[in-house]
Amino acid sequence: MLSFDELKSQVASGAIDTVLACIVDMQGRLMGKRFHAQHFVNSAWEETHCCNYLLATDLEMSTPEGFAATSWQSGYGDYVMKPDLSTIRPVPWLEGTAMVICDVIDHHTHEEVPHSPRAMLKKQVKRLEALGYTAMMATELEFFLFAKSFDEVRRSGFRDLEPISAYNEDYHIFQTTKEEGVMRPIRNHLYAAGIPVENTKGEAEAGQEELNIKYADAMSTAEYHTIAKHAVKEIAWQNGHAASFMAKYRADRVGSSSHVHQSLWQDGTNVFHDPADKRGMSAIMKSYMAGLMKYAPDYTYFLAPYINSYKRFQRGTFAPTRIIWSVDNRTAGFRLCGENSKGVRVECRIGGSDLNPYLAMAVQLAAGIAGIEEGLTLEAPFTGDAYEAEVGEIPATLRDARVTLMKSEMLREAFGDWTIDHYARAAEVEIQDFDAAVTDYEVARGFERS
Repeated sequence: MLSFDELKSQVASGAIDTVLACIVDMQGRLMGKRFHAQHFVNSAWEETHCCNYLLATDLEMSTPEGFAATSWQSGYGDYVMKPDLSTIRPVPWLEGTAMVICDVIDHHTHEEVPHSPRAMLKKQVKRLEALGYTAMMATELEFFLFAKSFDEVRRSGFRDLEPISAYNEDYHIFQTTKEEGVMRPIRNHLYAAGIPVENTKGEAEAGQEELNIKYADAMSTAEYHTIAKHAVKEIAWQNGHAASFMAKYRADRVGSSSHVHQSLWQDGTNVFHDPADKRGMSAIMKSYMAGLMKYAPDYTYFLAPYINSYKRFQRGTFAPTRIIWSVDNRTAGFRLCGENSKGVRVECRIGGSDLNPYLAMAVQLAAGIAGIEEGLTLEAPFTGDAYEAEVGEIPATLRDARVTLMKSEMLREAFGDWTIDHYARAAEVEIQDFDAAVTDYEVARGFERS
């Protein structure tokens, strides 16, 4: 990390000549501007501006109708990008570059835009602080590396995708040695950028990687995840490869997840831990987890935001299909980790690698808070193969998840009608776009035989 004074010093010495001022969009991507560093430290550190469509668009950067926040009728005005100077960090994989994350401010109210991902997470963090707790969280980043570059893959029409390896490389040292030309700079550059990388490993498919970062407070974790995901793509590109965070890139390959680990702390102590309990789980933890379970259908959209996301929920793939919890059991939607230890925590395994970490963590915190405030009781843990369970089904499609999102009184109370309606419209845009598409599957199935 860099203080503002340190940034100014490095700009004066010529070590840094570019500052990336970035917001986090609805999809969890970094959007913003590249500033000449001297201009940034002279004046742009106070604020800059962006078009307000950046929080009302889809993956294609189109401008769909139906968002109350902005439209052609309202003229697509500006938001203020307010740099959070506590987030300044070097970007070691880009020459002479630093980055700062910005809050998104409404011109008229001078308040944070309520559907901004950073604002949504901040709101739940503040709710927890009012209860006397700090959320400590960690996310796992899974992704696929491909042999060819982004440009080569695009020119091929995204067909014949060849992973960087030929076989399942889960924990495989020899195969991952072959990939160190990409993975080593990812680890080292991120660590130099102030992101506490723990390790990388091969995952349970050909060409699949996992990046693990040390747990931190919720806001820091979301920032680490977002920057790391961006860095993986840039560093892969620099080395002539493509990296994809699609939840399911091929029907016969396993998907990529983004598990979220979480616990609540107070005065440096994990309040989820109770040594008197047979599993080390406190009453607070049990109510929090009961909230996660009760409201999982409500917030699934934020863990699986696209049509493709739901293709990952397949039995026998380590992706869950049931909203149940179990002890150290990777077939369940929620896994108790660190049983009977001071590190006891819950891992939500529902989310895919395509989630926005700010949104995913915000809604889980809201659900956990609801569980505490409602004094919910946690059911007994499931034992055995959770794929065989007959209860607690995860919404099976984006269409189903949008319905549960729209009906959620808990999320509307936690974030406001405006915000929930905004993201429900985003889900609707994805559905409408897919409904209008003619897929390769349809053509191959029906061209001759229908």
